[in-house]
Amino acid sequence: MAVWDWNYAFSILPALVQGLGLTLVATVLGSIIAMLLGLVFAVLQRGPRVIAIIVRGFVEFVRSTPLLVQIFFLFFGLPTLGIVLPALVVGVIALGVHYACYTSEVYRAGIEAVPRGQWEAATALSLPPSRIWTGVVLPQAVPRVIPALGNYVISMFKEVPLLVGIGILDVVGRAEEAGDTYFRYVEPYTMAGLFFLLLSYPASLLMRRLERRVGAI
Repeated sequence: MAVWDWNYAFSILPALVQGLGLTLVATVLGSIIAMLLGLVFAVLQRGPRVIAIIVRGFVEFVRSTPLLVQIFFLFFGLPTLGIVLPALVVGVIALGVHYACYTSEVYRAGIEAVPRGQWEAATALSLPPSRIWTGVVLPQAVPRVIPALGNYVISMFKEVPLLVGIGILDVVGRAEEAGDTYFRYVEPYTMAGLFFLLLSYPASLLMRRLERRVGAI
């Protein structure tokens, strides 16, 4: 038996492309949640002490537990509380919240990098807190951390296959399905790996260029 069968590879390509589309959807939606919620977490950690402690504790808890456990908890645990969500929704929420706890640290570093004089000047002008954040702090902090945020998006993209555990047929799930159907695994898994490589490697190079440009500013 030949190690590689091109006819078989081409026959399963449409299914893998379909799975890749689902992988990208989960990545995009999860990234939106991670970027927005991470910013909220970062801002709340500079708020009242009680809220800051609660948020910090939640962030550390999520960062210290495996993503797969969190996915299983949401998918299998929430129904016991009467909350039943579609698998894709659970996966997107799990990815988004998990990575929000990492992006919050990135945002926090960017916020702390804003010169103290900027804060003092805004306070001296009697600007309201909302205006200080939206007009002074965040416009300076966010551009500095975009490369780091991009790296987390790439990491999330490569962790979407964990959602196979709750029945989401992303590109790896489709590869597994094809392999189990035809009892040939080299072609589907190789092609799935190439899809990840062809998308994540150029994105990594782009993030490195952004890091150098931001560092030169």
